[in-house]
Amino acid sequence: MSTRSPASPPSARFPAVLVGLLAGGAAGFLLTETAGAFSAFVLGRALDVAGTGGVLLAAFVAVPLICAALGAVIALRRAGQNGRSYHRGR
Repeated sequence: MSTRSPASPPSARFPAVLVGLLAGGAAGFLLTETAGAFSAFVLGRALDVAGTGGVLLAAFVAVPLICAALGAVIALRRAGQNGRSYHRGR
C-alpha cells in the first residue's frame, strides 16, 4: 500500500484558485495605482499613458494580469499543501 495521500480533486481547489486570482489581480491594480499616485503627488509629474508609445499602457495592463496569475498559482500550491498536511496526520 502506498502511504501517499491522494491528490485533492480539481473541483476542491477551484475556490482557492479563484480567490488567489482575484486577490492577485487586486494587488496588481493597487500596485499600478500606487505607482501612478507616487508619480503624480511625489514627483509632481502625471503619467502620460498615450504619449509613451503604448509601453506604459502595456505595463499598466500587464502588471495586474501577472499578479493575478501569480496569485492563482500560489493559491493552487497552498491548496495542495493543505490537503496533503491534513491527510498526513492520520
